[in-house]
Amino acid sequence: MFNTKKLLLSTALMVASSTLYAATTAEQAAKLGDTLTPIGAEKAGNAAGTIPAWTGGLESSADRYTNPFASEQPLFTITAANMDQHKANLTPGQIAMLKKYSDSYSIPVYPSHRTAALPADVYAAAKENATKANLTDGGNGLSGFTTAVPFPIPDNGLEVIWNHMTRYRGGALERTFVQVPVQANGSFTAVKINEKMSWPTSLKGGADPKKDENILFYFVQQVKAPSRLTGNVLLVHETMNQVTQPRQAWTYNAGQRRVRRAPQIAYDAPGTASDGQRTTDNLDLFNGAPDRYNWNLVGKQELYIPYNSFKLADRGLTYDDILKPGHMNPELTRYELHRVWKVEATLKEGERHIYAKRTFYIDEDTWQIAVVDHYDGRGELWRVGEAHQFQYRDANVPWLTAEALYDLQSGRYLVGSLTNEEGEGFDFTQRFEHKDFTPQAIRRLGK
Repeated sequence: MFNTKKLLLSTALMVASSTLYAATTAEQAAKLGDTLTPIGAEKAGNAAGTIPAWTGGLESSADRYTNPFASEQPLFTITAANMDQHKANLTPGQIAMLKKYSDSYSIPVYPSHRTAALPADVYAAAKENATKANLTDGGNGLSGFTTAVPFPIPDNGLEVIWNHMTRYRGGALERTFVQVPVQANGSFTAVKINEKMSWPTSLKGGADPKKDENILFYFVQQVKAPSRLTGNVLLVHETMNQVTQPRQAWTYNAGQRRVRRAPQIAYDAPGTASDGQRTTDNLDLFNGAPDRYNWNLVGKQELYIPYNSFKLADRGLTYDDILKPGHMNPELTRYELHRVWKVEATLKEGERHIYAKRTFYIDEDTWQIAVVDHYDGRGELWRVGEAHQFQYRDANVPWLTAEALYDLQSGRYLVGSLTNEEGEGFDFTQRFEHKDFTPQAIRRLGK
């Protein structure tokens, strides 16, 4: 197991408001680009040779959806019958899925490829952040941070989760995708959504020191279909420190034709158009203020996670091909063995959230959460989240082509970010202005 500054830390040190978080030393930061990748993963492969060394990631290509691994076949497939042989590399949630859907669910395991590649300026920013970025206000905010990945050599669970929330996603983008609540019998109605996002430094004219001092990114979400939801718009100014300055949100309701402040768009409030199948902070597997949980960094482990999901992103697929009763079609998924950071989040005494505990498994090469196990107030496994990783080679952005949230108790599930029937889906060339992220702007969109 890899040792950074410290891998095992007491929960108390992680979250106490009086904790002082020391930045990485220059000597430690010198490992970035040497024995570590520029954003902090181990460059070397594993001893068994089942995880290769990182050699720079997948080369850029304008042909985004061509599958570079189309000729590969699974090394093996994990099922309910053989999962005990592989349980050391599975999460409790993955094991529960195999048990619940023993006749239809499986995990096809392919050769591992470390395809993550980001722009050179992101690598440079991560190295600068390593010695300058710090957690503030008990871990609820950041200082000395720029661009992406404030803690490439993390010290604790909060630093790891902040790396996920601030990871590079193109600087600015517009995307059209579907979010699909799937019933236990497999029936569904796709919700078509258009989103615009921008980090302050990617706005036309750059960041405004006064307006953007505590802004992580700007976000507009507009529902395009079905007709009963069309015209509803959500605007979010995502703040870095949401305790001192809560997330600022507004909604436009097409039926009322009014813009309203929406302070409830946070934590475990129901997610937009999700049929109650996710919380607001489930989007992107986790987002928002971390203050309701204690964050414990357990360490690293090798895990089978969704990765290089080019097959799932195929433009020839329909949503009927992908979405089946209980889960996505396993013939279209791809899992690989990768190293992940394991972080346990437990609800603080006196705080409220429908998830009493969450266990996060974060990909070392991208800082993207790959798998999450969610537990209810009784300590029972409730939901299993997965991000199906995809390298957008035309923009050097490792992100996802689908995020799934499976409800083990009801048999329903939710899939977001699917773009198979939506043309290109993600456009990383867009650049916006501050005026595009105002209440007046969403009023115009609603009309």
